[in-house]
Amino acid sequence: MSYALIRARRETRLDLAAFARESGTHPELIRRLVALGVLDARRDAAGELWFPPGQLAALGRVQRLRAGFALSYAAVGLVTGLLDRIAALEAALRSAQIRQGGRPLGAAGQPPRRPGG
Repeated sequence: MSYALIRARRETRLDLAAFARESGTHPELIRRLVALGVLDARRDAAGELWFPPGQLAALGRVQRLRAGFALSYAAVGLVTGLLDRIAALEAALRSAQIRQGGRPLGAAGQPPRRPGG
């Protein structure tokens, strides 16, 4: 069974105040993370920040990396970028193998383990 790390919301985007409230994070820290490119946000005509709800999960990932590895926020941005790139490359490798009729590889480029093996 799996559980969501965040509550599902119906809004298609959150303003800075709502994003801060939902994440329990100070708005100034959120602005810093946007400036560093760690979080994605759009600005409206008035210059206000708006976040897609998926950025709540991204912020959770940032907070877990920062707490678990004592990284600076700039370093967290680098690590998340590398992790996203690795995931994209692994997905491309799996789809290429499936198209060629081979068995897809698991997460670290290894064949998936069989139960009990």
